[in-house]
Amino acid sequence: MSTLLRLDGIQVGYGDMTAVHEASLEVREGETVALIGGNGAGKTTTLRAVSGLLPIRSGSIEFAGERLDGLGPAGVVARGIAHVPEGRQLFPTMTVRENLELGARSVDARRRRAETLAWVFDLFPRLSERQKQVAGTLSGGEQQMCAIGRGLMARPRLLMLDEPSLGLAPVVVRAIFDDLERINRGGLTILLVEQNVLRALQLCHRGYVLENGRIALEGARDALLASPHIKQAYLGL
Repeated sequence: MSTLLRLDGIQVGYGDMTAVHEASLEVREGETVALIGGNGAGKTTTLRAVSGLLPIRSGSIEFAGERLDGLGPAGVVARGIAHVPEGRQLFPTMTVRENLELGARSVDARRRRAETLAWVFDLFPRLSERQKQVAGTLSGGEQQMCAIGRGLMARPRLLMLDEPSLGLAPVVVRAIFDDLERINRGGLTILLVEQNVLRALQLCHRGYVLENGRIALEGARDALLASPHIKQAYLGL
């Protein structure tokens, strides 16, 4: 599989604080890759750097062989990356359908909006049932479906998700992760930031462990699940 996203020694921070130190990772076409770690490890910061929401101080970010750093959020979306942020960040007074349609920003995505909307409604029938409902009145799980659907409306090559299980009941988390598996099986590459380490590793093909802003461990799913460090630090085994 060819490399779709490559981070090479990136350093990212806020003011005088450095949150990510010379982190390197890659996501190959068709994979689901998990980025795991505790609170404050730098996971969200890494996604925000890829999305152009935070400038990198050093290193480089490449997507499909082209430099991505310095483009800004609009340029990143135009290249084919969709970011589903932590906390969903829907427009609560707009309907489900209006929130979804906002995800179709590029010329190609707007042209294919009806086709993509039908695909999203097929993936998430609940959204079809509630398409005229105001997004702020949805349950947490339905809001997460809407946020993922909005990302898919961009017709991305890479879907990045930040803590999709946050605040959701276990049965809803199972359903969301089943949906992500279906999306990946359909050919979409996924980069997943998640504190539910067991769920993330069961879903992914490969993973990276970020600790104190540095990549501490990386490997295939089975190797990470078998790692004594992962078992002790993240799985409580």
